[in-house]
Amino acid sequence: MPGRLTVCPTPIGNLEDLSDRARRALAEADVVACEDTRRTGLLYERLDLPRPRLVSNHEGNEAERARQLAQAIERGAKVALISDAGTPAISDPGFRLIQACIDRGLEIEVLPGPSAVTTALVASGLPTDRWRFEGFLPRRAGELERVLGGGETVVAFESPRRLPDSLAALAALAPDRPAAVCRELTKMHEEIIRGTLAELARRFRSEVKGEIVVVIGPAAGRTASAPDIAFAVDALRRLVQSGARPRAAASVVAALTGTRANDLYTALTGREPRE
Repeated sequence: MPGRLTVCPTPIGNLEDLSDRARRALAEADVVACEDTRRTGLLYERLDLPRPRLVSNHEGNEAERARQLAQAIERGAKVALISDAGTPAISDPGFRLIQACIDRGLEIEVLPGPSAVTTALVASGLPTDRWRFEGFLPRRAGELERVLGGGETVVAFESPRRLPDSLAALAALAPDRPAAVCRELTKMHEEIIRGTLAELARRFRSEVKGEIVVVIGPAAGRTASAPDIAFAVDALRRLVQSGARPRAAASVVAALTGTRANDLYTALTGREPRE
């Protein structure tokens, strides 16, 4: 009978965050696919669990390892997939193995558990009704503009070394945008600093230590649940000035901004649209 793959989140700092299900999966696994076998070996020591076969699964060997592990599962092995911390496949190796198991029709069990992404999002105090995860922050200014371009909260990883430069670049683009820097989440020296991007850029002028998550809120006055009516009306006015018919233009702008076409038409003309 085929075995199964268990995707097993591990603590991002505090060992007490390991769930009973995850502990049992680690104890029962025949093989554990992990980023760093030495680090995972230390985790087993701290958990006082018998150490199974540990195999590396990282960016350099993930494609070949996925094939090997899927074959092992087909032969009946119980494989646990973990990353160095948090949930596998979230900016960490794991996607290829999961996909290989899906392609072969093998059983996959995904356990809920620790994630720096959702922990930072909630701790930031910024809107959570719509958000997106960017992985690591890009380095080019044009790509940073894209990060800031949406109407939702953005969550991204950043290295301690690059944090000052990234915050300075973001502040140059949107100094008043609310944000938070979350450092060493769940650990002894956990720190969550909230403020505008300009304030955070001044606060973090030099390299810091630890794991970093940056959370950036929507632009002031524009949230996922409250589209910017003034922005939409201004766009509609420009279209009409260019020769577009008001009703047709209102429908187009409404579709792009999430506003109501009738509200836009009324704001532009001062009268209710006729049916």
